[in-house]
Amino acid sequence: MSTYTAPTKDMAFLLHEVLNAETADIPGYDEMSPDFTGAVLDEANKIARDVLAPLNRVGDEEGCSLENGVVRTPTGFKAAFDQMREGGWTGLDCDPEFGGQGMPYLLGTAVGEMFVSSNMAFNMYQGLTHGAYSAIHAHGSDEQKATYLPKMVTCDWTGTMNLTEPHCGTDLGLLRSKAEPQGDGTYKITGTKIFISAGDNDLADNVIHLVLARISGAPEGVKGISLFIVPKYLVGKDGSVGAANGVSVGALEEKMGIHGNATCVMNFDGAVGTLLGEENKGLRAMFTMMNEARIGVGLQGYAQAEAAYQAAVEYARERLQGRAASGVVNPDGPADPLIVHPDIRRTLMDQKSFTEGARALTFWGAQLIDRAHRNDDKEALGLISLLTPVIKGFQTDKGFEACVQAQQVFGGHGYIEEHGMSQFVRDARITMIYEGANGVQALDLVGRKLAADGGKPLMGFFEMVKAYIKQHEADAELKESLLDPLMAASRDLQAAAVYFMENGMKNPDAALAGSTDFLHMFGHVVLGYMWARMGVAARTALESGTGDAAFYKTKLTTGRYYAERQLPATKMHLARILSGSETVMALDPEEF
Repeated sequence: MSTYTAPTKDMAFLLHEVLNAETADIPGYDEMSPDFTGAVLDEANKIARDVLAPLNRVGDEEGCSLENGVVRTPTGFKAAFDQMREGGWTGLDCDPEFGGQGMPYLLGTAVGEMFVSSNMAFNMYQGLTHGAYSAIHAHGSDEQKATYLPKMVTCDWTGTMNLTEPHCGTDLGLLRSKAEPQGDGTYKITGTKIFISAGDNDLADNVIHLVLARISGAPEGVKGISLFIVPKYLVGKDGSVGAANGVSVGALEEKMGIHGNATCVMNFDGAVGTLLGEENKGLRAMFTMMNEARIGVGLQGYAQAEAAYQAAVEYARERLQGRAASGVVNPDGPADPLIVHPDIRRTLMDQKSFTEGARALTFWGAQLIDRAHRNDDKEALGLISLLTPVIKGFQTDKGFEACVQAQQVFGGHGYIEEHGMSQFVRDARITMIYEGANGVQALDLVGRKLAADGGKPLMGFFEMVKAYIKQHEADAELKESLLDPLMAASRDLQAAAVYFMENGMKNPDAALAGSTDFLHMFGHVVLGYMWARMGVAARTALESGTGDAAFYKTKLTTGRYYAERQLPATKMHLARILSGSETVMALDPEEF
């Protein structure tokens, strides 16, 4: 099996030459010097490579077990989790007031990619905790923050989000879980939740569940949903862990992938909880966690693809199969390595150009989040809200596709477990489903995000791309290889947006039938924009004559590949959108 090594050089390129982190006008970014970030990334790489990656297959093969109501995680997970805690990795970008290190979300994102690539199932325990921390930090009372956040920053207590019920997934208006006021500020929570990632574990002393439920007498539908903090063990006023609460694990789901993470059926039987945020405003509080989680899942999509790609490249260089069509490359051997064959090169270039483009988009998104939160920048907030369904939906669709391509490089060896490629495919598959299935992301993009704030974020994005192209079009090589293809793709995206505006109100099906095509169009355009930015940075470095010239030339070649081989897909997606919904909706249900 191959070993994972974090792409720290590529990360440093994005942080310091594309995003110019240390000179950005964002509080805290002045500390993001190359020496500082380099040290953090190098240490995180050691944890990912030496501690987490060796446990990835262990988690897949052993899975979790339920013993006397307690989830047991795979061999080695507890020791690794303790090591993560001791190193302060769980609180890297958390508030120093509650024990965090206060580093930018951007740096936390870079570190998070390494941990996901090396062991996605393991990282979900701290990832879900970070999301729950963020929701409490944004909406909790001072008492709730003081009680829960210090322990969640260190992951002495882990966290979850409990939305889905057996009869409802995306449609939370059908939710049945009940919350009965007790007159002392607490509520008794009763109901069953399913598909709860990291729902229980033996890694931490307590599990803090965030649970959506309906207070007695609340309005029906989504307007009557509240959010509650429900700990596995009751917490005393001094922060001590007390008696067991009315929370239990009903079962562990048997799943296609992420076996090392416990996906639980959670039963709440009169469990004591406290209201987080306002009554009947639970979705607003929960979506603080959901939006963060959706960007995190978009990261999972390309992070799994990165790990699979590394394995595929190694195999393609070593595996001898056939002879190169253009002449023998390995005359002393019985055959040439796989990597000489054009179709193998095509699949590897598809993977490489996607993962590097997606990394750039995710890092830029993280910087927008930092700008929105640390600068109170409404424009940045509007833009990242627009891009969130694209990051989640496009990157997980394409990330899964890239994992399958990497598996294909191995041929039959990719289908058996010896080389571990099936795990990447199986683990990546869930990213297209949870935190809002990708079809829902497309509906959110077209149905809500395009028209948000009068369409200003969308128009702002188009103007940003147009201005960037104009700023750099004097460079004839960049213009031909990256900027002109980006302009053509951007015009396709604008044409689709105009079609939706002209037809969406009078025929909603016409817009919604093209929503997934639009999400993929948007994904290609924004990755094209990121490749343009990387191309400009690479050209600047080459012209200065400093640094690794081969690295920058490879960047330009990879960007040109994306522009030539991937960006033209926007024309196909536009044609599908303009065809409307007639054939999509033509058959009666019984005719399927």
